[in-house]
Amino acid sequence: MHASVTVTPAQLPDLLLHVAVVRPVFVWGQPGIGKSSLVEEFAAQVGLECQTLLGTQLAAEDLIGVPRIIGDGDKARSKFCPPESIARDAPYVLFLDELNGSSHEVQKAFYSLILDRRLGSYKLHPESVVIGAGNRSQDSAIVRPMSSALINRMVHVHLVSSPRDWLVWARRSGIHPWVIDYISQRPDHLATAPPRHEEPFSTPRAWHILSDLLHSYGAADGSPVSDDLLRVLTLGTVSPAHAGQFRGYVRQLRHAWSLDALLKGTMGWPSEPAERDVCYFLAQGLRARLAKELPPRREDASSGAVRLAHRAKALLTELAEISLEVAQTVVAGAGETADGGDARLPSWFMVEVVRDLPRLASARDGA
Repeated sequence: MHASVTVTPAQLPDLLLHVAVVRPVFVWGQPGIGKSSLVEEFAAQVGLECQTLLGTQLAAEDLIGVPRIIGDGDKARSKFCPPESIARDAPYVLFLDELNGSSHEVQKAFYSLILDRRLGSYKLHPESVVIGAGNRSQDSAIVRPMSSALINRMVHVHLVSSPRDWLVWARRSGIHPWVIDYISQRPDHLATAPPRHEEPFSTPRAWHILSDLLHSYGAADGSPVSDDLLRVLTLGTVSPAHAGQFRGYVRQLRHAWSLDALLKGTMGWPSEPAERDVCYFLAQGLRARLAKELPPRREDASSGAVRLAHRAKALLTELAEISLEVAQTVVAGAGETADGGDARLPSWFMVEVVRDLPRLASARDGA
């Protein structure tokens, strides 16, 4: 399913409130982005119980029910009795999670339930709400193609992660302060695309899991967590690249290094080989700061942006003396942040780097 239009977690509840009460809605999104929890929160907001059915765990008879003989003799008839979890007298939210992971027989059993709100002779309460959700084919998840007949019975929306929305939720939900501060500095690390092979990857759910693990060791500042243990916890939850940078963030936090101190000149780059992960984290933080605060055009740069550019070039010169490879990562690469923002450094700054830092520019061009 092509994601031509997307919604954020903050936008989804209002959309469900106006659309799902009229027509069934299907929410697309990668694993761990929060589809299930958002639907459950929506049900709580409207005061309805949420009944979740997992498409990957259903057989067709789980929906249709078992037959019961009614009447005697020639007047005997069979009547299918839908399960109690579906056949209710009171209104509720019927959440069909992993709907596109179900077998084609189960998908066909959903046809009448989704379009006509009916299973056999049972008809859903008129105030009940039907919402489906599922992963995309590119997510390396259990996904089966949905027939055009089933697709055409629902309104489709595509959920994308929003660091801003997630941080609002995280602060009120008791997420570990290390995780909140890290995502605040690196919002582009909130979510990554699922890899093609089996390894952890970063999602809002994965960061929540890491937060729970950090909390389980006691102190809010995570002091009982050693560097070796933190390596185990991070590599077991988020992507390997983000795990390394998160450990670098924790090390710089514990040793009072900070990007602001570097920019102010009150502190230098960590120079010991054992501190290379801290150096890399600070370098990536510098790149993120430059991408955020430097305007696309040199003539639009404020005096503060000009000072930042000059200071950044000085810091890059110092960093190249410690590790040319780490310094190169600041000016190499391009792309966009998790919420669609441009993560590239402006061309005028790159021209100045080439002009003023030929050694670094040469290393970059040869990469």
